Amino acid sequence: QGQLVESGGGLVQPGGSLRLSCAASGFTFSSFAVGWYRQAPGKQRELVASITSGGATNYADLVKGRFTISRDNAKRMLYLQLNSLEPEDTAVYYCRGARMAIDYWGQGTQVTVSS
Repeated sequence: QGQLVESGGGLVQPGGSLRLSCAASGFTFSSFAVGWYRQAPGKQRELVASITSGGATNYADLVKGRFTISRDNAKRMLYLQLNSLEPEDTAVYYCRGARMAIDYWGQGTQVTVSS
């Protein structure tokens, strides 16, 4: 049974920064594509950023240049650095690991951007 646990969410002011972490266990982390998703109230869950097992990254247009996804396979960790945060970034952020038909999700961490 694979498990993902997010941490690092919180309340920040517009323009501020935050670093989210996701700890993986129970599966071969290095062989999985992993990513960050978010869901704001009243909206669909959307992909924020992803990184393949080979290290190729992909970002949603709205976060490109502001967010950075990275992984540390030795530590079985996934990270998301969020800079220049905007109120529109407020959402629950989830990490996900996927490989073929296998799909693991974390419980999410709340990010709130407000003055």
